[in-house]
Amino acid sequence: MNKTTKTVYVSLMLFLTAVNFCGCMSQNASTTKTGGIYRTIKITTGLDNNMWFTESGANKIGKISPQNGEVTEYIIPTPNASAYAIAAGPDGNIWFTESGADKIGKISTQSGEITEYNIPTENGAPDAIAAGPDNNMWFTESGANKIGKISPQNGKITEYNIPTESAIPDSIATGPDNSMWFTESGSNKIGKISPQSNKITEYNIPAGNAIPDAIAAGPDNNMWFTASGADKIGKISPQSGVITEYNIATENAVPDAIAAGPDNNMWFTENGADKIGKISPQSGEITEYNIPTENASPDAIVLGPDSNLWFTENRSNKIGKMTPATGVITEVSNNS
Repeated sequence: MNKTTKTVYVSLMLFLTAVNFCGCMSQNASTTKTGGIYRTIKITTGLDNNMWFTESGANKIGKISPQNGEVTEYIIPTPNASAYAIAAGPDGNIWFTESGADKIGKISTQSGEITEYNIPTENGAPDAIAAGPDNNMWFTESGANKIGKISPQNGKITEYNIPTESAIPDSIATGPDNSMWFTESGSNKIGKISPQSNKITEYNIPAGNAIPDAIAAGPDNNMWFTASGADKIGKISPQSGVITEYNIATENAVPDAIAAGPDNNMWFTENGADKIGKISPQSGEITEYNIPTENASPDAIVLGPDSNLWFTENRSNKIGKMTPATGVITEVSNNS
């Protein structure tokens, strides 16, 4: 999701938070099987070998089978939760953020039961979430300028203030150094927090107005990130903190999410250009592939259990997959 869209999205979520006072902590979710999906945002691979995704517009969590393409949806108990990011946890559950309700949710891959936890800070606008090396789930709070963590064992939430004001923390991921690395889309920095000491370190991005978005660990032991405002892909060395940037050939590509592929390349979405890109960590060469659907607005991307790259199409309400070996893109639509 590009910076402008995301700013509007977060503002709307903060408004909805003010009118939403549901204090539900645990409820069974209603389940439906359907070929229709609505406003997909983020996607992750579950330990059950299904692909799980958020449907912000439908207030649901969805899953799709890589084997047969069947889609199952689960209704989130809290109205207007605006589920955003999603990630598999060390406990076998799927964890997600509720930007509109200031909650962290989890869903059982076995029963579909959803449990929700309130974030201590009002208007926190929880954004990205990822499993950490300490077996906690770590998340960003773009509205509160904090990094949070939640224990899967007891649901306890701890928050840490980011030194830079108005950093607007975005994506978060575990690095090869066992730190949690995150992007600061508001301050043009990459940050990291140590799960052991809770110390936060920040690094300035060379490109002005880079607007760093997603971040992920690469096969070369660097952290790779998208610079949606500068149409670049960047990498930062966990050892030295040195940042290297690579230009995307397509103008207004608006690179969004990024993930390591099975081919030792880094794969990313181009939200503004309706393309999937890949970059070689060895040469820095970038290759782009057109998505069949126009105005797809690809958002998240992740490696699936079938060795394909699965991605969401925010505007077209589709789930796509890229086969790295052939470059072929397949889409599952709301008419499937």
